[in-house]
Amino acid sequence: MSTVNFIALIGVLTGILLAVGWLLGGFVGMFLALILSFALNLLSYWYSDRIVLGMYKAEPLNSPKIDDMIDKLALDAKIPKPKMYIVNTDVPNAFATGRDPRHSAIAITKGILKLSDEELEGVLAHEVSHIMNRDVLIGAMAATIAGAIAYLAHIGYWSMFFGDRDSEGSALGMILIVIFAPLAALLIRMAISRMREFKADHTGALLTKNPKGLASALYKIENVAVRHPVKGSSATAHMWITNPFKRDWFSNLFATHPSMQDRIARLQQMEVNKKFEFEKEQKK
Repeated sequence: MSTVNFIALIGVLTGILLAVGWLLGGFVGMFLALILSFALNLLSYWYSDRIVLGMYKAEPLNSPKIDDMIDKLALDAKIPKPKMYIVNTDVPNAFATGRDPRHSAIAITKGILKLSDEELEGVLAHEVSHIMNRDVLIGAMAATIAGAIAYLAHIGYWSMFFGDRDSEGSALGMILIVIFAPLAALLIRMAISRMREFKADHTGALLTKNPKGLASALYKIENVAVRHPVKGSSATAHMWITNPFKRDWFSNLFATHPSMQDRIARLQQMEVNKKFEFEKEQKK
C-alpha cells in the first residue's frame, strides 16, 4: 500500500470523526471534534513512546550482542540507532515506538532472547523497519483518531437516552454514530496495521538478507503467544510483532495483524526468490 493510500485512509478517518461531530452538534460539534483529534494526535506524537514503555515497565537493555545487531541494522537502514529496552516477561515478543527515527526505541521481552541469533536478528530487523517506514507514527495517528471516534460514539449513545432526539433523521444519525462510525474506523485502522506488518516483514527480510530467520522467529513467537497470552491493553496489540493478548473469535475477527500463516508464506516465497529480490533492491 502506497503512502498516498495511507494518507487517504487517515483522511477518511478524520472525515468520519468530523461527520460524527457534525451529527452530534452541527458546526460547533464538528469544530470540537477537529480540536479533539488535533489534541490527541499531538499528545500521541510527543508522549506515546513514554506511555507505552511505562505501561509495560520496560527498562533500558544492556546487551553487547543486541547492541552489535542494532548497530548494523540501523546502519543498513540509514537511521539513527534506536534505544533498546527490555520487558520482564518470558513470552517472546517485541515492539517499536517513538515519533520519528531520531526519537525511537525498540522493546524486546526476556523471552525473545531465547531465540537463535538469526531469528533474533530477524525480529530486530522487523522493528527497525517499522521505525524506518515511520509506521509507529502512522499507527499512533490511526489509533488516536479511531479512539476519538469511539469516544464520541459513546457520547452519542448516551445522548439517545437523555438528549432531545425525537425526529426520525436524528434517530438515524445517532444509529450511524453509535454503530457504524466506530466500526468503519476500526476496519480502516485494521487495514493500516495489517499492511504495515507485511511491509515491515518484507523490509526486515531485505535488511538481513535472511527471510527464513524472521519466518522461523514468527512461527515460534506465535505458538507461545497463543498458549501463553500476556496481560495488557488490547489498544496496544497493533504495536507488537504479533498479538500477545488472549484471543477469541471476536478478537480474531477484528485482528490488527494479518494471519501468521500468510506472513510466513510471504517470507518463505522471499527465500525462494531471494537472489532476485535482493538484486532488485540493490539497484534502487
